[in-house]
Amino acid sequence: MAVKIQGLKDNARKTAVSELNARLADSLALSMAIKQAHWNVKGPGFIAVHELLDSVYANLQEHIDVMAERVQILDGVAQGTAEVVAKNTTLKEYPTDLTSTADHLKAICERMRDHGGKLRAAIDTTDEAGDANTADIFTAASRTADKDLWFLESHLE
Repeated sequence: MAVKIQGLKDNARKTAVSELNARLADSLALSMAIKQAHWNVKGPGFIAVHELLDSVYANLQEHIDVMAERVQILDGVAQGTAEVVAKNTTLKEYPTDLTSTADHLKAICERMRDHGGKLRAAIDTTDEAGDANTADIFTAASRTADKDLWFLESHLE
């Protein structure tokens, strides 16, 4: 049985589900890239970067879960399989041959910036469609992504 949310038009629901699944694909791809870096990073500041990547990953996982649950609340289907993520992510593929701390940080930061921009666009799209609650979810994810990007980029100074 579908949940009928008071005051939410069908177009707003459909727009939100589409945006949530799109950002879910990117978030999951980014989380896998972060783990790739975490497992393979070497060089100066290793332990600090290794632990920071764990923190960034954990922060991202919280937002991933909230996005997927919101899809369910809106009577959609959260799409998070490896196959769907590989097909639907808009983030650049993460290189698997990196080892240096600086190279991993640059690659993760590039993807974090892209992800943050798409989250901000999703805020506007869902707000304009009439789903302020989903826009708030994207706002929270964007705020966390911006802070984590700042921490990561600080290691490149």
